[in-house]
Amino acid sequence: MNTLALYNRLAKLPFGIWLFSRGVSFVAPYFSSIRPQFRELRPGFVVVHMRNRRAVQNHLKTVHAIAMCNMAELAGGTLTEVSIPSGARWIPSGMTVRYVAKAKTDLLATADGRGIDWSQGGSIVVPVSVCDTGGVEVFHAAITMNVKLK
Repeated sequence: MNTLALYNRLAKLPFGIWLFSRGVSFVAPYFSSIRPQFRELRPGFVVVHMRNRRAVQNHLKTVHAIAMCNMAELAGGTLTEVSIPSGARWIPSGMTVRYVAKAKTDLLATADGRGIDWSQGGSIVVPVSVCDTGGVEVFHAAITMNVKLK
């Protein structure tokens, strides 16, 4: 079953999105360090939530930059997975980030690929915006995905 079909099937169940989020972290264990929770998942658009807790904080008690990179890669990668044509493959090949403000609250990473032509192979740049609970962008990533069409 593909990723989007699994999400849509589980989203109908109690605790289904929680189970999906845990499953993603099981398949790609490094993501478990941020305990992500998917909020939205559809072709062209993904939103992932991360709680601000001690395990993701730096010495300033703000969310660590690498935790936000991890969150951005999860959102951008999942967006790519559910947006590319069936049979295509992808891998991230680069990431440019900007730290815009201190991240002091829980965070939402939004990967918006609605303006991307997913039918093309090659390098595709996926924008990911990470915002705090007040809607203020605290981090921005441009993730280059190497997409190979079948």
